[in-house]
Amino acid sequence: MNARACRILQEGAAELRVEISDELVTLFSLFADELKKWNRKINLTAITSDEEIALKHFVDSLALCRLVSVDDELLDLGSGGGFPVLPLALVFPTMTAVSVDAVEKKIIFQRHAARLLGCRRFAAIHARGEDLPRLLERRFNRIVSRAFSDIPSFARMALPLLMPQGTIIAMKGRGGAEEADAARGALEEMGLTVIRVTEYRLPFSGDARTLVEIGFC
Repeated sequence: MNARACRILQEGAAELRVEISDELVTLFSLFADELKKWNRKINLTAITSDEEIALKHFVDSLALCRLVSVDDELLDLGSGGGFPVLPLALVFPTMTAVSVDAVEKKIIFQRHAARLLGCRRFAAIHARGEDLPRLLERRFNRIVSRAFSDIPSFARMALPLLMPQGTIIAMKGRGGAEEADAARGALEEMGLTVIRVTEYRLPFSGDARTLVEIGFC
């Protein structure tokens, strides 16, 4: 990443109360370089400039740091090029992080990136979300995604994999609070409820973002 992108990463993360050391900047830069290199061969992301990668992939992913911790067992459903799971794995190296995507090439890239970045407690699985209950024996206390178009579909897929005291976290943009309200009835039918809705602005761009936390009733 260029110097401006590195500044966006550090200052943007700081606005979200996440400290990014110089060592982490080096790792994120390596991640960005690999993302761009692989993106020339396979479709990982439409975001290709250093500055946009730093902001819209890295800083955006790190907004979840307020809701997860080093001891969590985290599952990212529909992780694409590795977001938000790989930035979280870098910041929380002792977190158990599992990534799932239905596109095998994206999972191959994630495995390569994780090896390169030294993410030792990370695993990437090529599967469809609905197949996971028979593929995974473990359950997770944090299940996240920024890929799903609607909250009930995400919750329905995450529910069989959620620990009793765990939470499902949907990353949304503008209108996320209204979407959460509209989903309450469908969630209640699954035994779930909206615990908290956090609205904030993405640093630098000012774009509206929403984190919707869902748990058992």
